[in-house]
Amino acid sequence: MSQKLAFADDHFHDECGVFGVFGHPEASNLAYLGLYALQHRGQESAGIVSSDGKELHVHRAMGEVEEIFQPSVLAQLPGSLAIGHTRYSTAGDKALLNAQPIMIDCNKGKVALGHNGNLTNAAEWRRKLEHRGSIFQTNSDTEVIVHLIARSQARNLSGALGDALNQVEGAYSLLVLTQDELYAVRDPRGFRPLVLGKLTTPGGFVCWLVASETCAFDLLNAQYVREIEPGEMVRISKSGIESIHFAPEKQLQQCIFEHVYFSRPDSIIFGRSVNESREMLGRLLAQEHPVDADIVVPVPDSGVPAAVGYALESKIPFRMGLIRNHYIGRTFIEPSQAIRNFGVKLKLNPIRGLIEGKRVILVDDSIVRGTTSRKIVRMVREVGAKEVHVRISCPPTISPCYYGVDTPTREELIASSNTPEEICKFLGANSLGYVSLPALRRAVGDTAGRFCTSCYTGIYPTDLVQLEVRESAANGKSGEQTPGNGSESASAERPVVVERES
Repeated sequence: MSQKLAFADDHFHDECGVFGVFGHPEASNLAYLGLYALQHRGQESAGIVSSDGKELHVHRAMGEVEEIFQPSVLAQLPGSLAIGHTRYSTAGDKALLNAQPIMIDCNKGKVALGHNGNLTNAAEWRRKLEHRGSIFQTNSDTEVIVHLIARSQARNLSGALGDALNQVEGAYSLLVLTQDELYAVRDPRGFRPLVLGKLTTPGGFVCWLVASETCAFDLLNAQYVREIEPGEMVRISKSGIESIHFAPEKQLQQCIFEHVYFSRPDSIIFGRSVNESREMLGRLLAQEHPVDADIVVPVPDSGVPAAVGYALESKIPFRMGLIRNHYIGRTFIEPSQAIRNFGVKLKLNPIRGLIEGKRVILVDDSIVRGTTSRKIVRMVREVGAKEVHVRISCPPTISPCYYGVDTPTREELIASSNTPEEICKFLGANSLGYVSLPALRRAVGDTAGRFCTSCYTGIYPTDLVQLEVRESAANGKSGEQTPGNGSESASAERPVVVERES
């Protein structure tokens, strides 16, 4: 009997992308284009909320951006302000009720909120809030922030937002929209990226933009201005831009995997070119794990920049020996007759003429479970490769992420319980080499320890997760359940510094 196959590849997936517009007569159209550029950050659902100065207008749906926002839909989202969100869930079910932006009408007025990240104490806060009478409409961790905003005693939204965020722990890059203001907020550790841009229209007025990645600005011919700083809340209104530092400084913990896989290579993330980082990873990988071979072949698309770097450093020819089919939907009907490696072959097809009789270096960005990598190695051998040497442009992934990344449990991560030699044997490769952690730090320009590397070390930057892991280990568990057994104290004094930008 035929069956539906879901094409979730064997990679980590970022939770979402956000895009905001202030001061453009076609704000929802710009938000649509911005989300289109950020589609790689989430393919399950998308939404846009716009403001015409009086009302907030919303449309959310399951599916991809292009499918959801037809011209007739965008016509129902009027106004010069808008925020958009595209989602891949890490917390909460894969259902429309969890699609964002979330919209509420509370004592602070009408507010819409879009979130990239994950709150590690969301479960605990949800229990507390429900005990106090709050009624949750979704099972997304983002709704915790909404309830904390509504319960704040602060007189204005910026104060309430600061109150709420100083009570949660974890990763958040947020966009918040009111009838006449746009807020962009980043957590004090700066886990996830968030950038500010501006667009000068043909009429000569300036429109402000906020996005998860700079590639969204490129699509609109907009200018990248700067990062939203960790612990900063940027308030954009008719009066201009106000910068509020709402939380005490903390050690930076920017997600290093943004440079390995998540972000588009044409983006600037954490002040550095992603493509430059990935090519350097390939060069360092060639230095650390050289091998005699005939061609360097990337696993497309994410393995391409590192493979280019490997080829340049090793002087071994780069060849696109695997071709990716870009026209696969989220599901496909499998034929009744089983075909070996069917799912992988539908996405990737080797070019026999390039590979047959060759010693092949196969470059990819990561190995998660190892199942897909094993099938790719087998495919390359089946078209006549003499040898297959696998090279990975990040260290072995041994731990789940709690900061806005969809990751398997610890037991599912092949490197958590197997040596590189054992993994190589499982893959059916002649050799396997991972780039080292010091080389990864060097490739992304990390000289001050400002990146989070918990997925490679099992050492987490927040006390909450460390406690959860220790308790799980003591109980003989692996520590992959959702954290939520407490938080850092929210009662300490919170310094607030206000600056203005013209």
